[in-house]
Amino acid sequence: MKDLAQTFEYLKQFLTEERLSKIEHFSQESSDFVLPVMDDVYQFRNAAAIIRSVEACAFHKVIAMEEENVFNPNLTVTKGAETWVEVEKMPKNLASLKNIKERGYKILAVSLEKNAVMLPDYQITEPIALVFGTELEGVSQEVIDFADETLAIPMYGFTKSFNVSVAAGICMYELKQKLMKSGIDYKLSEEKLLKMKIRWAVNSMRSGQQIFEKYIRDNNFDFN
Repeated sequence: MKDLAQTFEYLKQFLTEERLSKIEHFSQESSDFVLPVMDDVYQFRNAAAIIRSVEACAFHKVIAMEEENVFNPNLTVTKGAETWVEVEKMPKNLASLKNIKERGYKILAVSLEKNAVMLPDYQITEPIALVFGTELEGVSQEVIDFADETLAIPMYGFTKSFNVSVAAGICMYELKQKLMKSGIDYKLSEEKLLKMKIRWAVNSMRSGQQIFEKYIRDNNFDFN
């Protein structure tokens, strides 16, 4: 923890007062209590819109499970959100889902199958990994079978599904509101918060990664 704090203090000198103020302000609401997981989502505009919605709700991390497709957000759509959202890429398989579950997450597939709980009725009591599928096929059957529960958004017209990026935005916003009203301690731990602020600082700087790597190398720090 001391090494993390020292590293962030070092990086702060390269930031403008305005950027540092924003990092300090917006980091306070950040959370990984809800972890969006993309099940081979590949449409670049959808990927970008999801990143943007995730950041707007201060969840700041996405897992992209890739098989045939690459999760590659369109930077003209993200409006800079990719600077703040960490994308962890994993292979699309059950081993990845088990890995996520071992991190302490309940797996929820966004799907109408398996007696889905409707989003307004869902009571969030523990960290959840929310899995979204592709535009045409939705969440894969393999994921649905593995999931602890399924979650669905109620719809009131002829259309029976939302665009995946719209669905992600609705879910992220609704779950954020539920957490804020719940009394649950959903925010990042001090260690995770420092790691995120370091990543944000590095992403805010020209040659930030090189400066960061040299600093931790010179000081023999290891943050892995």
